[in-house]
Amino acid sequence: MNIELIVQDCFFEASQSATLEANSLTNPISTSTWEHWFSQWLETLHPDSPPALGYELTLRLSDDAEIQALNSQFRHKNQPTDVLSFAALEVDSPQIPPDMQGAESVYLGDIVISVETAYRQAQQQGHPLEVELAWLATHGLLHLLGWDHPDEESLLRMLNQQKALLQIVNLTLPV
Repeated sequence: MNIELIVQDCFFEASQSATLEANSLTNPISTSTWEHWFSQWLETLHPDSPPALGYELTLRLSDDAEIQALNSQFRHKNQPTDVLSFAALEVDSPQIPPDMQGAESVYLGDIVISVETAYRQAQQQGHPLEVELAWLATHGLLHLLGWDHPDEESLLRMLNQQKALLQIVNLTLPV
């Protein structure tokens, strides 16, 4: 399975953030590490993925201002959030349209993570920023593959899957 991941690092490369602590951060995850992680995650989630020879997706590392604007525009919630997913396929049941079947790769969509919010959440939870960013990336990826959490039972299932995905790349959340 071929994975093409586009990492748009809009936070660490040229941070104009108002959060002084976050400005002093260095990117804990290289593009090659992200590619490796997403490859492993998609290999694991293959039964949940639309059938294809390969997958493409975009991961955008952003700040609170940008994610707030996106959250306001697309979810009508004028506040920052930690992660947003924009699925390219039908969300409820991701299927490849007939005209794309047999294509070499399928574009799954975009994941946007606010590094500022991730940093605050990592501090509150007592784990490294790297773990929080990976946690949010798994959440976004599951949404791209049609997972959702409208109730407590489905949320628990999704959180358990996220924990399993973190373990695959040798990361864990503190107990």
